[in-house]
Amino acid sequence: MDLGKAFLEESRRYLGREYAVKIRLCLEQLSDDDLWWRPNEGSNSIGNLLLHLAGNIRQWIVSGVGGAPDARRRQAEFDERGPLPRAELLERFTTALSDADRVLGTLDPAVLAQDRKIQGRDTNVFHAIYHVIEHFGMHTGQIMYITKLRTGRDLGFYRDAGGLAIEDWRKRGGV
Repeated sequence: MDLGKAFLEESRRYLGREYAVKIRLCLEQLSDDDLWWRPNEGSNSIGNLLLHLAGNIRQWIVSGVGGAPDARRRQAEFDERGPLPRAELLERFTTALSDADRVLGTLDPAVLAQDRKIQGRDTNVFHAIYHVIEHFGMHTGQIMYITKLRTGRDLGFYRDAGGLAIEDWRKRGGV
């Protein structure tokens, strides 16, 4: 087994078929107002988190790994109070994911150890991708939690089967 190739395939799966699907399923349950709701000024809305995830994946994968120009304005992701139209918000998010998937899908595993400087940090390609996966997972969990707060319902992503968690989100998300 080629571990580098497996790492890239698994990274693409998490971003495009696990996190993105769960986020989309959350957004389907929310109103436009819910997307920009925040419990207090020290917290982010789902809209901010989507802008932040798009900015992060562009900076770290599309630019840092793939070599595209970096035009990120990180603070603007958090300063936005919206509401940006839902379609525009989703377009930014899905386009960033598609661009990152293209980079990861064409990346030669032999470059995983190559050095990069991203967001002013010395890193390498492997660590850049690993950072994005971890970061995406954390914010996906926040989006799921905010969705539960706003809807008052369990998301139904998993069901118990004799102590095993069965992934029902896959059927609902078309995966």
